[in-house]
Amino acid sequence: MSRISVRGFAVASATAVTTVGAVVGVASGSTPAADDNNFEAAAADTTLLADIPAGQQAQVQTASLTQQADAQASAADAAAKKSAEETARVQAAKDAKSKKQAAEDKLEEERKEKERKAEEERASRSSVRDASSFSAKGSYTVAEVQAMARQMVPADQFQCFSNIVDHESTWNYLAVNPSSGAYGLVQAYPGNKMASAGADWQTNPATQIKWGLSYMNGRYGSPCGAWSFWLEHQSY
Repeated sequence: MSRISVRGFAVASATAVTTVGAVVGVASGSTPAADDNNFEAAAADTTLLADIPAGQQAQVQTASLTQQADAQASAADAAAKKSAEETARVQAAKDAKSKKQAAEDKLEEERKEKERKAEEERASRSSVRDASSFSAKGSYTVAEVQAMARQMVPADQFQCFSNIVDHESTWNYLAVNPSSGAYGLVQAYPGNKMASAGADWQTNPATQIKWGLSYMNGRYGSPCGAWSFWLEHQSY
C-alpha cells in the first residue's frame, strides 16, 4: 500500500471513530469528551497535511523527466556541434597543409627541371668543337660540312641552324648570291664580315659556321631565335 493510501486510510478511520463516539454519546445522554474533540482536530490536521494526489505527482514527475531529457538532448546536440566544428577545422587545416605541400613540390619539380635543362645546355655547349680544331682541306662535301656543324652547334639549336643554312645556301660553303654578293653557308653580307672568325673564311666551312653561330646568338639570342625571325621575314 502506498504512502498516500495509508494516510487516506488513517483519515477515514479517524473520521469513522469520531462519528461512532458521537452517536454513542448522544444515545447515552452524555456530552462528548474533550479527548474526542482533540482526536477530530488531529484527524482534520492529518487531512490538511496529506500529500498531493497520485495523478498529479505522476504529472510532476513526468514533467521533470521531460525537462531532464530535453536538457540532456540539448547538451548532446551542443557537444556534437562542437565536435563537428572541431573536426571540420582540423580537416581544413590538413587540406590547407596538403595544398601548400603540393604547391611546394610542384615548384621544386619545376626548379629541378630548369636546372636539368640548363645543365644539358651547358653540357651541349661545352661539348661543341671550335673551328680551329678541324684540319683544313682543299674541299668539303655537304655531309662533311654538316658533320662539322653538328659538332660546333649546340644539339638543341642544330635543327634551327640547319633550317637557315638549307634555305640560304643548301650547305654550299662556296655559294655566292649574284645580286647582293652574300657569301658562304649563312650568306654573310658582305662576305668579308666573316673575317672576324678567321682569315680562311672563303674556303673553310668551320670558320663560316663559327661566324654564323656567333651572329645568330648575338642578334637573335640563338639559332632558333634567328629561325623564328626568318620564318616571318624570309631573311635574317
